[in-house]
Amino acid sequence: SPRLQQPAVDAAGIDAGYIRVEVEPGQLRETFDRMRALGFIGCNVTVPHKFEALEACSDVHPEARSLGAVNTVRFDSDHTRGFNTDGPGFVRAVDDEFGQPLSTLKVMIVGAGGGAGQAIAAQCALQAIEKLVVVNRTVDKLDPLVNRLRALGPTTDITALSFDDPRLIEECHACDLIVNTSSVGLKAGDPCILPAGCLKSGHLVYDTIYQPPVTPLLAAANELHCRTRNGLSLLIHQGVLAFQHWFPQTDPLAVMRQAMAPVS
Repeated sequence: SPRLQQPAVDAAGIDAGYIRVEVEPGQLRETFDRMRALGFIGCNVTVPHKFEALEACSDVHPEARSLGAVNTVRFDSDHTRGFNTDGPGFVRAVDDEFGQPLSTLKVMIVGAGGGAGQAIAAQCALQAIEKLVVVNRTVDKLDPLVNRLRALGPTTDITALSFDDPRLIEECHACDLIVNTSSVGLKAGDPCILPAGCLKSGHLVYDTIYQPPVTPLLAAANELHCRTRNGLSLLIHQGVLAFQHWFPQTDPLAVMRQAMAPVS
């Protein structure tokens, strides 16, 4: 994120620095109070703090409340305000990368129990997509999420599965877009998140991981000639939206794209 955000700050002529701060779980509210006292404009919040941030903000945007997590915070004089740019950023990323609106696709989200997975699932429900399948190691963990999704998207057909559910391959084949929101693929030696047979040649496959640029899931999808993209576009689009919460009336998209371009 510093590589993404600092060039945008500099290009806008803002005298500020974007730094990384390591925070232990359970200390987020105290950290926000300290940041406000030190004059921070805002911050991003990443794993594992996105759920805790929802409770640590004094004012949460309705969309972030619907998405169930906060990843962007703005420190105003009277409030610590929480937003979520993962969901809206994903809408932009899918349209940008595949040229198809998210609302027109049937979607499977793999690893849906985490903050990004829940936010993207909720965004799919808000987009009123026809079909949404959420997959997690422990399917019982998805029960509260599924209840929330059905309230957000009453017309969406929602199915929750575990990885060992015999319906997984069939449900995967019934979807257009497969999205990995888990951390499987980050480490060398990680397996493909989905069992053999789940992917087919017509799938769009999006992995929210961007480093490494080709995860085991994307490698398997490429072998089947699926259209694949990694999470760099999501990083950029959610970063643009976060920046605009801190600095309204700005458009840092071009600067952020240039900052994240591969070094030749």
